[in-house]
Amino acid sequence: MFLRHFIVFSFIALLAGCAGFGARESVQGHGNPAQWREHKQQLSGLDGWQIDGKIGIRAPKDSGSGTLFWLQRQDYYDIRLSGPLGRGAARLTGRPGQVSLEVANQGRYESPSPEALLEEQLGWKLPVSHLTWWVRGLPAPDSKSRLTLDADSRLSNLEQDDWQIEYLSYAEQNGYWLPERIKLHGSNLDVTLVIKRWQPRKLGQ
Repeated sequence: MFLRHFIVFSFIALLAGCAGFGARESVQGHGNPAQWREHKQQLSGLDGWQIDGKIGIRAPKDSGSGTLFWLQRQDYYDIRLSGPLGRGAARLTGRPGQVSLEVANQGRYESPSPEALLEEQLGWKLPVSHLTWWVRGLPAPDSKSRLTLDADSRLSNLEQDDWQIEYLSYAEQNGYWLPERIKLHGSNLDVTLVIKRWQPRKLGQ
């Protein structure tokens, strides 16, 4: 009886330890698992921010760079790109199920999916729904991921949904350690983000 109870409690303890990573996360690297769980929990609660920076795009037929402005307020986002690929300004706004894209000298387009909208109008296959997680240095929670932690127990590399994300540097902003240089590699698209200013806000409380 004691042995059976011991096995049961050991199994429960093992599951509790794995739950910190999520059932679909595979974690490796030199970081401390407990510190990563704490870091992940803190950033998961961050649901508001303003980002100013630069973006570089490399696609099969186009490449270029421009400025990036990103306002996030819980599930609402306003992402503005100026100058990339010679297309002028583009603005993506919306929330789940209702998305609008404005492109300079072209018009305004709407769709339930930001991914479909960008692919239709700009030719980019970019997982916008995942970016709200990736930009914070977190894996998106709804699909499998492979993580590599750095010595500070933050993400240095993330593989998810056929994308590879490299985190080259972090900066502390208002008590949060947030990425400031990110490289995203997809099958037909490479994106480089250089974040010059983070203004994180926790709105959900």
